[in-house]
Amino acid sequence: MKIILHNIVQPFDAEDPEIIERALDKLSAAKVNPRGKSAVICKRSIDARKREDIKTVCSVIVEIDCELSDDKLRKLGGVRFEEEKIEPQYGVERLSSRPLVVGMGPAGLFCALMLAENGYDPVIIDRGPSIKERVLKVDRFYSDRILEPEANIQFGAGGAGTFSDGKLITRINDGKCAYVLDSLCRFGAPEEILYKAKPHIGTDKLRGVVDSILTRIDQLGGKVIYNCRMDGYSKLADGGFKVITSKGDIHCGAVILAIGHSARDTVLSLASGGIEVEPKAFSVGVRIEHLKSDIDRGLYGRFAGHPKLSAGEYTLSDTKGGRGVYTFCMCPGGEVVAAASENGGVVVNGMSFFARDGVNSNSALAVTVNKEDYGGSVKGAIEYQRELERRAYIAGGRNYNAPVQTVGDFLSGKALSEPERIMPTYMGGNRYTVARLDRLLPDYITEALRRGIAIFGKKIEGFDAHDAVLSGVETRTSSPVRMPRGDDFVSISCDGVYPCGEGAGYAGGITSAAVDGINTALEVMKRYAPIV
Repeated sequence: MKIILHNIVQPFDAEDPEIIERALDKLSAAKVNPRGKSAVICKRSIDARKREDIKTVCSVIVEIDCELSDDKLRKLGGVRFEEEKIEPQYGVERLSSRPLVVGMGPAGLFCALMLAENGYDPVIIDRGPSIKERVLKVDRFYSDRILEPEANIQFGAGGAGTFSDGKLITRINDGKCAYVLDSLCRFGAPEEILYKAKPHIGTDKLRGVVDSILTRIDQLGGKVIYNCRMDGYSKLADGGFKVITSKGDIHCGAVILAIGHSARDTVLSLASGGIEVEPKAFSVGVRIEHLKSDIDRGLYGRFAGHPKLSAGEYTLSDTKGGRGVYTFCMCPGGEVVAAASENGGVVVNGMSFFARDGVNSNSALAVTVNKEDYGGSVKGAIEYQRELERRAYIAGGRNYNAPVQTVGDFLSGKALSEPERIMPTYMGGNRYTVARLDRLLPDYITEALRRGIAIFGKKIEGFDAHDAVLSGVETRTSSPVRMPRGDDFVSISCDGVYPCGEGAGYAGGITSAAVDGINTALEVMKRYAPIV
């Protein structure tokens, strides 16, 4: 049998053979013999809680020559190794025509890929362009400040994740996470994502992965249509749908709504057209930037910069103040990007390349917004985000500059200092305006951010440095709405419509969105027969 031995602890600079030998020693001490000497490290993380004694903590897959009881496995610190196998069940109901997947983010991509691999010939559309065209449009926005609402960091092949760190960390406990990582590697992602505890791809490599997935969907009989925005739909007598798009009507047998968290016009159109949409809590805040070397030193002490230690990462939260504040989407060695998708608004997000070799590290610093903060309606939730984005646009000078403020000024609520030691990276580093973020945000958001910065400064030395830089506003951490669905993933208000992924309120990141896309595809297949 194969088992996974967890909690194999060694010095952080230990080589792979030393780690594997430690795992085999653990077996030997329990009088369990490995079958041969082969073993594979399947997970590796760094424990830097004691900066003077940093450890690497690993999980190792070993084949043994006997069967172990669950009790003995538990005492050994191991579990049975079982590869995740997805075995679709095929229904008998006939689709009136191809299924349509709306959106090319992780949920839409993996849903369409699963359908294509199983003979359902999906059509997948996105309101934005292909990767190549999208990169050109974003570059133009950076150089000329001409925003294209249909081609930006939010819309286009790969969704918002294409211009991100490509982090694959997730809190969900679903065996399909391993399938997602394996699939990403199959389409060009680096193999290290299979064993790192905090895997990431980097926006530079993620672009090629997205292109490869879309190419495969096309090769399998699917149809990929760019620059095609969903504007409405109607139910047909044959049980299918006529979906109204910016490129004409599309007839389909089922509709998978993987629209992402920023397609506000689509959400409002669906809500007015009969799809049940409900508001929910979400988060808003700012981006905080430090020097990468400062964060590394705060986390690793004298070992900062050691070649065996990757760029320092953190995840921080505080829920004791009545309103949660937390860091999100931390980008070591990355940059703050212009993530607006509507004219007259400024939105910030974070991005890093695979090497993570930029001067700064950044993270979202976000605060929970409750339904009562915006009146508890779908329109109220969307308008809440838009209003903050408009304020940021005005504070930045009405030219898509980001309003920035040093942490020292934000905490004191006083003078406006120009960034000096730590320079903003937004739009290449020269498109910012010093402004009062503490006045731009609602008071309860500002106070929660101040509390969080102070608390996080006690957890990581230098986090609350007076010359760290805040950029605003971060409003797209998650969808402000949810589209209720049943256990079969079908919308509670329209048979044949499948709300899916982050935009529908069922995911929060690349991996969880991809898993939700896979699960949605499996539900479609369980009901319908493949296309003949």
